[in-house]
Amino acid sequence: MCSILNFPKVPPTDVFAHLAAGLKAGVTVITPNRRLAIALKREFDGFQAAKGISVWDSADILPISAFMLRIYEDALYSDQGNFVPTLLTPAQQQVLWENVISNSDEGAALLSVAETARLACEAWDAAHEWQLISRLRNFPHNEDGKAFQKWSERYVKVTGGRRQIDHAQLGDLVTGLCANTDVSKPKRLICYGFDIVAPQQARLLAGLAEAGCEVVLSRPEPQLQLQNPDLRRMESADRNDEVYHAAVWARARVEANGSARVAIVVPAFSEYRSIIMRVFRSVMDPDVRRSLPGVSRPTLPFNASLGQTLLSYPLVSAAFLILELGGGEIEFERASLLLRSPFLGGGETEMGSRARLDTRLRKRSEPSLTLEALLTLLELEDAHKHCPILGQNLSAYAQFRKAYLSGSQAPSQLARAISEALRMAGFPGERELDSAEYQTLKKWQEVLANFASLDLVLSRTSYRAGISRLRRMTSETMFQPETPDVPIQVLGVLEAAGMAFDHLWVMGLSAEFWPPQPRPNPFLPVELQRAAELPQGSAVASLALASRLTNAWFLSANEVVLSHPRHVGGSDARDTPPSPLVADIAIGELVLPDYPDYGRLIHHARRLECIEDHTAPALDQSQSGIGVAGGMAVIKDYATCPFRALALHRFGVERIRAPCAGLNAMERGTLVHHILAQVWGQLKTKSGLDSISEKDLESILMHAATEAVARIQRQRPGLLSGRFAEIEQRRLLRLALGWLEEDKKRSGFAVIAIEEKRRVQIGELSLTTRLDRVDELDDGRRIIIDYKTNAPSVATMLGERPEEPQLPLYLVTAEPEAVAVAFAQVKAGDMCFTAVARDSDLLPRGKALGESRYRERYSSWEDLVAAWRTNLDRIAAGFVSGRAEIEPRKYPDTCRNCDARPVCRVYERMESGIADEGDKK
Repeated sequence: MCSILNFPKVPPTDVFAHLAAGLKAGVTVITPNRRLAIALKREFDGFQAAKGISVWDSADILPISAFMLRIYEDALYSDQGNFVPTLLTPAQQQVLWENVISNSDEGAALLSVAETARLACEAWDAAHEWQLISRLRNFPHNEDGKAFQKWSERYVKVTGGRRQIDHAQLGDLVTGLCANTDVSKPKRLICYGFDIVAPQQARLLAGLAEAGCEVVLSRPEPQLQLQNPDLRRMESADRNDEVYHAAVWARARVEANGSARVAIVVPAFSEYRSIIMRVFRSVMDPDVRRSLPGVSRPTLPFNASLGQTLLSYPLVSAAFLILELGGGEIEFERASLLLRSPFLGGGETEMGSRARLDTRLRKRSEPSLTLEALLTLLELEDAHKHCPILGQNLSAYAQFRKAYLSGSQAPSQLARAISEALRMAGFPGERELDSAEYQTLKKWQEVLANFASLDLVLSRTSYRAGISRLRRMTSETMFQPETPDVPIQVLGVLEAAGMAFDHLWVMGLSAEFWPPQPRPNPFLPVELQRAAELPQGSAVASLALASRLTNAWFLSANEVVLSHPRHVGGSDARDTPPSPLVADIAIGELVLPDYPDYGRLIHHARRLECIEDHTAPALDQSQSGIGVAGGMAVIKDYATCPFRALALHRFGVERIRAPCAGLNAMERGTLVHHILAQVWGQLKTKSGLDSISEKDLESILMHAATEAVARIQRQRPGLLSGRFAEIEQRRLLRLALGWLEEDKKRSGFAVIAIEEKRRVQIGELSLTTRLDRVDELDDGRRIIIDYKTNAPSVATMLGERPEEPQLPLYLVTAEPEAVAVAFAQVKAGDMCFTAVARDSDLLPRGKALGESRYRERYSSWEDLVAAWRTNLDRIAAGFVSGRAEIEPRKYPDTCRNCDARPVCRVYERMESGIADEGDKK
């Protein structure tokens, strides 16, 4: 670090006096960062207003980086501009480093060229800022250092041949330009609030002084002395507790004095940011209703200096979803997010329709899909009728994609194509953007323009490679929408340097984070970084910088609170001591008000009224007479839990499911049902099965399997394509042949009903059902059969609330003369019947009811049928009457996968919840 103490020093009041002289005085103030420049300009405006002045010249206050850029641009647009090299943007510099590294011998062995180029850029910037280039050869190099030297030489050769420089070299260039009398320079340059001065900056200031510019230094006046009793240390239980107390403290200070300058300084800001934003927002504005869509949001009294990556903002994320959908296959969940995004054309008008469309697409789509596959699904769902804007925009986007987003092209051409593609998709939506969204859109357009400028260093790029680079650029761009002046500032340690406050809270001062761990660049010799005293180049330099900053905090405000958590981490929280730089400061008492959150406000205002009401309005007779949606599932769900039946079949509750890869269990069962229905539709009888040749049977089965697969493909176009369809057809063929061998073991029968749809009446409830199969033996006895790929036990058909009531329901309502009901388990290696029968000779290995273990419960077949009828009548009557108690048959197993669980919230009312247990399954 360099010292610039040889320049004269002036107090802050003199700084404002110099600026008050106006533009003719030629006074410029430079600061180490943008935030300090903004704060100083605000203080100057207050200084002028306090003197009763109504109009004054705007103060020339800017960060040193902007000051150097201004001198460069003055020279560029002067008469000597032809001799000034072109300044590369950071993105252009990154591309050049990537090209240099990729074309080197070491590039082929790297896992990530882009990340290596980023570290090389940082090393290059540090080497120039701290004037290390000439000293590199005097220190030993490891393999990384040697590679960096080779890359640097190649980089200098490439940029030199093109007459280009980067921001790392800008300071040296500007220093040389200052000697030119044609370059505009201030008469007096005031360096305000500098704590660290790199050698390159010191050389620039010296060059300005030699060129006739008066250079002076200034720092804010200390606010207090070290022995001031308002300096105290706070110890919190954990990080969340620490942030909460800081937020309450800041709110209390602002409420006590609306003009107070309050700051929260956070050394490990990136670690704390998400917690800070969440907790501060809840403390400053606890009304959660303000977060709802369409509600005007108030200006919060705090502002964080560290923004988020531009990519993390919903508007930019939606733009990339559009672009990635046009670039190839993406996950369905990301496509779903795009369909429901307000930043897609028609997002507001078709909000409800698109939400319903999304639930239907989940039943048809594969886990990943392309734009063409999505359009196919939209056509199947008749989306052009229900969501015409969506269908029109995506169709136009697909056509544009084929014409303009294929092949390789210059970055500027691709940038124009990207803008047009987004416009065709309706980006950024139809509703008016709020201030933050509008600023985000402008920043996105700025980054896209920066991408277009890559023509200077990148001749052509493919669409996918271009989108990948654009995504990386947005992920590296930190952005924070501008807000009005607010009294509470949340700052990083460098942003707070040189600033004065009325109240200051510094958090996170545990030994783990303060002083910060050194982070020497791997491409520069560690010994050189230590010798040059780079701020994070060694533990000694890191400690020295942290000590200076800590001492500066003690003098920066009238009240200073230093805090640290006792425990750091989540479930494996560990004890951590305070930083040794603040450990000697006594822990002080801090009385804070209690600000209740919104939940507590509602809770305290509660007026409870207990009502036991488990009865919904009775089912309308006309509705029950025409059939209830859900068919036999109504009885099954009511037997499982009365409330589940109400929620699913009268409220229309449905779980939103994620698309599955390949066939799900229901689709596999449907395929089996279809192929067996087709084959028995042709064979008709047992004698037909016995007489048909093996070749003809396989031909019938293969045709049925092909038709079954085609039927599924019409429902899910992306399923069972190519060779997968052939594999599934062979599987179905083997299953069907295996089951027919089981049917051959039986005595003579005829299949009199196959997949037959019937209207049945149980009590006052009318239902539509479908019988898989009804067989009639040669002696006239009938058997009801239901195919299952994994048959349940006989016990599931019995009891007052049967788990599998479909076969008893079929018998009681559709085939009352049947003498057996059976589940046919069509499972490779385990083909069998699971049956309840009157007689033992009805099915292979069958037992009569009187021979089973249920003979004591039911004395005869007629007794069993009567019990079924009684139980099913009672279940139907309960559903029709509207009785809807939350009574799961077997808690918690019944509730684990229930679609109605979020509605009934049974886990909140029972003694032990099932949420965690369900997640373990």
